[in-house]
Amino acid sequence: RRVVRPAEGEADEAEPYLAHTEGEVLVNSGEFDGLPAPEGGRRIVERLEAEGSGRPAVNFRIRDWGFSRQRYWGCPIPVVYCDVCGIVPVPDEQLPVLLPDIEDYKPKGRPPLAQAEEWVNVPCPACEAPARRETETMDTFVDSSWYFLRYCDPWNDEAPFERAAVDYWNPIDLYIGGVDHATVHMIYARFWMKVLNDLGLIGFREPFARFYSNGWVTLGNVKISKRAGNAIGPEQFVEMHGADACRLNILFLGPANEDMEWTESSIEGMARFVRRLWRVALEVCELAPEGEPVDDALARKAHATIAKVTDDVGRRFAFNTAIAAVMELVNELSRDTGGRSARFAAETAVSLLQPYAPHVTEELWERLGRSRLWTQPWPAADAALLEHETIEIAVQVNGKLRDRLHVPAGTSDDELIALALASERVRAHMNGDPRRTIVVPGRLVNVVV
Repeated sequence: RRVVRPAEGEADEAEPYLAHTEGEVLVNSGEFDGLPAPEGGRRIVERLEAEGSGRPAVNFRIRDWGFSRQRYWGCPIPVVYCDVCGIVPVPDEQLPVLLPDIEDYKPKGRPPLAQAEEWVNVPCPACEAPARRETETMDTFVDSSWYFLRYCDPWNDEAPFERAAVDYWNPIDLYIGGVDHATVHMIYARFWMKVLNDLGLIGFREPFARFYSNGWVTLGNVKISKRAGNAIGPEQFVEMHGADACRLNILFLGPANEDMEWTESSIEGMARFVRRLWRVALEVCELAPEGEPVDDALARKAHATIAKVTDDVGRRFAFNTAIAAVMELVNELSRDTGGRSARFAAETAVSLLQPYAPHVTEELWERLGRSRLWTQPWPAADAALLEHETIEIAVQVNGKLRDRLHVPAGTSDDELIALALASERVRAHMNGDPRRTIVVPGRLVNVVV
């Protein structure tokens, strides 16, 4: 039986109500009918608690951590097994326990460390009777859960780190990794930080301020990996097209947070773009005059490209659209390689591509009469040159695009609404007066009917 409905209007009783919203209210809930769902839920639980029939609780998704591994690579577990004393921790003065040198790293039915008999057989730290070291090692997530703290105090030979140093640098501003990191490594790292915080060793409980999940590169819609057996080495493509084209291609395949399909045709297309950039830039070197750019269409395009690439990379991590914006600039530049703003536009394109294509851009930067591009600051857009005499406004009806308006920059909201309502394409989707209109300055008008 349905127990919630939208705040406004009714839902079809014959269909399951799945479009949950913040404003939904309770129905078929007796005296709680009409209450906002969150508040109604709290009151129902309070009633159950008062009657002794229930109480509020938080459910955690907790799972066991398989802490040890029958592998060589990992931290030795610092305990020994004594027939007299049982399990005995290695004393602090004997730490750290270092891995021994062995010849064969394969488990072969037992941990690789078991073959290092001289290392395994030691006297018990408590009674000095014969004892054996633990031969399994810690999961490598034990190391990766806190290694970034050591980076803050790497020369400390008395402790893993000083609290003042790690508190100054942490939490980490940005964590970039695949979705598998979010479900495995991040869980362990967060657990580790909470333990260290409970022990008073650090002053924060969350290790990462922000997480960005990158997608996978796929081949035939299957993730490229050694485990899948479909790994493709970059060497042959670098040999054929150069490292710059390969790097640009990976970033251009699609949004960085989505999976992307690898194709040989895409890298061939990117190699053609790199060659075109080279040709256009050399034409500029030959034809364009020296000096400051003028306020013309090409200069405005260059500044608009700087603004878009800066936002795409710095805020959105949208490398594919950032590269596409530079491609557009190169297209515009190719039509006027001898213009007064051509040199500025070429320098802009080269500078914006430098993080992805350092080899060709450094060469072109020198051809353009500059030096040491990697030491130059990131380009800054001139706000005055970002203003347009006219702008395009999308007009929507109930969120669906119905028309586009080209209006003078600075047109007021009231004027935009009037122009939108006067559009025949918009009126064709209206039945009477609109319930309300929403204006996003400089971008769109949404008519709600």
